[in-house]
Amino acid sequence: MSDFYYLVYKELIASRKKDFDSALEMAKMEAAAIRTGRANPSLVEDIQVEYLGARSRVKELASISAPEPRVIVIQPWDATVVPLIEKAIRESSLGLNPANDGHTIRLTIPPLNEERRKEFTKILHQKIEEVRVRIRQTREDILRKVQTAVKEKTAREDEAFKAKDELQKIVDDLQKKIDEMVKKKEQELMNS
Repeated sequence: MSDFYYLVYKELIASRKKDFDSALEMAKMEAAAIRTGRANPSLVEDIQVEYLGARSRVKELASISAPEPRVIVIQPWDATVVPLIEKAIRESSLGLNPANDGHTIRLTIPPLNEERRKEFTKILHQKIEEVRVRIRQTREDILRKVQTAVKEKTAREDEAFKAKDELQKIVDDLQKKIDEMVKKKEQELMNS
């Protein structure tokens, strides 16, 4: 019977592992989307564009490249989407001024001034805090389910403590990875 109890919290944690993994991926994407002084296609690829009555990401509508250190070139597969992508980029928080020739969009990435560096660092921390909240919510959801299992007598009380300890280790590991990512991105922002 002890093995059954053991599997209850282990299975709950295993079943939600993808949620923890997706939160970490989200943190990586959010960090990559914050611009430094260098051109990087990931800066614009996830910008949402209203196209044919649906929201699509730029990378789904065009090829994106960085042929020069401070230039991003977006080549839509359909020329009618050029003004829509241009508008979406202007309305984003990136502060970029797209130029188009009717077929392609060129973005020149200006060097960051001190004020913009601080602003992007603040945005980074806001986005990462959203990820941290998601991680904590997932942890709390699992703990609630374990507590329910204890109340329903399908798990022992000591299993709830083991679940809490194991979850805390997972969360601490994720937080450490996120902290390292944030520190690296802050260095990129300050040195670009």
